[in-house]
Amino acid sequence: MVSAPSSPVQPSMPETAFPPPPDKGYTRCANSDLVIEDDEPADSILSKKLQRLLTSALYASFQPKAKDTGEPIPFLATANVGLFYALKLPPLMPDVTLSLEVAPPASFERKEDRTYLVWEMGKPPDVVIEIVSKRKGEELGRKRKDYARAGVSYYAVYDRTAGVASPLRQLRELQGSPLALFQRRGGEFVPFASTWLEDKGLRPANAKGLRPANAIGLGLTLWQRSFEVVNTEWLRWCDREGQVLPTGEEKAALEQQRAEAERQRAEALLELLRSHGKGLRPANAKGLRPANAIAPPAA
Repeated sequence: MVSAPSSPVQPSMPETAFPPPPDKGYTRCANSDLVIEDDEPADSILSKKLQRLLTSALYASFQPKAKDTGEPIPFLATANVGLFYALKLPPLMPDVTLSLEVAPPASFERKEDRTYLVWEMGKPPDVVIEIVSKRKGEELGRKRKDYARAGVSYYAVYDRTAGVASPLRQLRELQGSPLALFQRRGGEFVPFASTWLEDKGLRPANAKGLRPANAIGLGLTLWQRSFEVVNTEWLRWCDREGQVLPTGEEKAALEQQRAEAERQRAEALLELLRSHGKGLRPANAKGLRPANAIAPPAA
């Protein structure tokens, strides 16, 4: 387990303004020229499983709400999808992203709906997670700078390599964890002491000015269990108490366990009533009730 959630570090300087999107007329033309898909393998089987675990748990158990109204808001979680934040720059390829107030496209007929174009989505992702899978992945170097420049609020790096050449070897020695978190402050990422991600910054809202950003309301934790028949350490989303967000399969299994426990409890109660000479009889539409015991005949 990583350290318990604590209050996040607050920016000591205003955030660098994110550059405005390109002109829409030019954007529409340029989108069709972007190379957003290829056939090159990018990740290991274990990385793919971890990406699937992180995204599926969000869609099964996460429901963010607007901070000012409390109403549910949409979100978009992606895995290994190109992130375009400037037309003249190549895309970034984050392992996992989470964006609040960004609705998934209704269809994927348009080319630009099959990738993450910041000027189409209206904002950069709130969280990016990178999974270290090789020695020179640049997670703490070039990628860290690029994601900060792209406007990402939180950046998490999870290193499972554990080797001498691991990019996070020194961080492991210092904090005893394969997980490093960063928060964007003043246009760059700085180490973030908490595992609870709750952005309390300001963002453009409308012509009237700024309003508080919606809290992400999620944390990250390490989980040593089995997922898809692989028992190892996994990175998981969690609530403030450290309980992991279950996937749909995990929720179904928990419901099955609950139903089985209820069935066993009912059978035990029935057996107890029978052992005291009382059966069950239909009572009304609400179900069954104990029958009145029949007194033995007088001697």
